[in-house]
Amino acid sequence: MVQELKSKVAVIGGGPAGCICAYFLQDNFDVTVFDFSSPLRTLLPTGGGRCNLAHAEYDFKELAKSYPRGEKFLYSVFSKFSTSDTIEFFEKIGVPTYTQDDMRIFPVSDSSKDVRENFLNALKKVKFVKEKVLRIDDSFKVVTDMGSYNFDYAVISIGGHSSYNIIKYLGHNIIEPKPALAGLKTKEDFSSLSGVCLNDVLFTHQGVSGPAIYKISSIRARDNFPYKLKFNFIGDIDFQSALNENPHKSIKNLTADYVPKSFAEYVLNSLGINPDEKCHKINGKTRDKILNKLQNFEITAVSTIPDSEVVTSGGVDLKEINPKTLESRIVPKLYFCGEVMDIDGFCGGYNLQNCWSTGFAAAQSLNLTLSN
Repeated sequence: MVQELKSKVAVIGGGPAGCICAYFLQDNFDVTVFDFSSPLRTLLPTGGGRCNLAHAEYDFKELAKSYPRGEKFLYSVFSKFSTSDTIEFFEKIGVPTYTQDDMRIFPVSDSSKDVRENFLNALKKVKFVKEKVLRIDDSFKVVTDMGSYNFDYAVISIGGHSSYNIIKYLGHNIIEPKPALAGLKTKEDFSSLSGVCLNDVLFTHQGVSGPAIYKISSIRARDNFPYKLKFNFIGDIDFQSALNENPHKSIKNLTADYVPKSFAEYVLNSLGINPDEKCHKINGKTRDKILNKLQNFEITAVSTIPDSEVVTSGGVDLKEINPKTLESRIVPKLYFCGEVMDIDGFCGGYNLQNCWSTGFAAAQSLNLTLSN
């Protein structure tokens, strides 16, 4: 009896989305993953090398709110493969997880290398081809820098930092990629504050970074520069009472009760106030200037810091992809998953969750074609 040949699927891109898609396809299809570098290499730096796999939000609509681009599109995807499914998948391949107090989910080993090794071991039936894909035609002939291959289906999962030429060649529109989750270069010189962190804002020699800035840069990824940001670094305080209670304390040391001393000095110098002035000499007008500066601290963002972005905003226009199947609306039997689409989330495991869920959803759709 002649064994029936399996249909052939090309997965272009061996990142998290492409590999989880290949995992869920490998039992039913002949799967080849094309990646000109090492598969799953992009997992290694995530979570500071600890691999922040997901975020512990189990309501798919609440989870989708953390994606400035793609929120509604992801409803169907997250209902198919949730945070719980992510945890179950990694348990299955030998990667038990734990959840931090901040709801970020990590492997118990705290090692991206362990995650990568176990993941690759689970892709036993998948072929990997270390060649650069130059183009794909609509009959799914994949042309690389070293040869050509024929397939029945294709899944594109090249991430957000690659060339989109192979996708444009197939007739898809690309939303211009912009850096998201990036540090911001500022008009103001904060070099004297480099390393100071306040309310999740980290000052650097080029501008500002840190979790709060990443979130802002993500929300405003499509906005034009320059734009202004304001921060309240001290909340609501009774500054006058503090002045009255510490008449012989320097204004620098009093302000340093609320913010780091170097930041207190920066603020006072920027206002032309002697940092060593005693509190009893601070009049109402000067008090209000200090308070206003700390509660309405203004930063002018002039650009993102080059090469600082974690992800990009932009990619394949979501209008051209069926959200229920992740199949192209332009080229039948062509699918997309991961950051190559115009989807991006905040820090905290959201962008990897996008990869896991869309990779599964694309594979599920392909698997369903076998029963139709």
